[in-house]
Amino acid sequence: MIRVIEARYVKDYVVWLRFSDGTEGKLDLRGELHGEIFEPLRDKRLFRSVAVHPDWHTIAWPNGADFAPEFLHAAVKARLTKRSSRPRPQSRSRGHARAGASRNG
Repeated sequence: MIRVIEARYVKDYVVWLRFSDGTEGKLDLRGELHGEIFEPLRDKRLFRSVAVHPDWHTIAWPNGADFAPEFLHAAVKARLTKRSSRPRPQSRSRGHARAGASRNG
């Protein structure tokens, strides 16, 4: 069973999470804040009060809103996978003169 063991507010609607399996990362929850229980979290003052609930082992807010730890874990893993699978940009300087370097020696 996956558990959220640490959470921090980052900015806007982004939280940083660490899970019981060692996975950690940032997650933007802006797109998840719809419906009666989650809409109040659009108030950034309330959103900032995110904390790990000691009994539910996930993030929760004073208004009773919470996200399933499995959902959060899958979302962080997907973001990490997406980020690591992007091709790395190649350096433009390979085989070319450095910026500011004289081509005439």
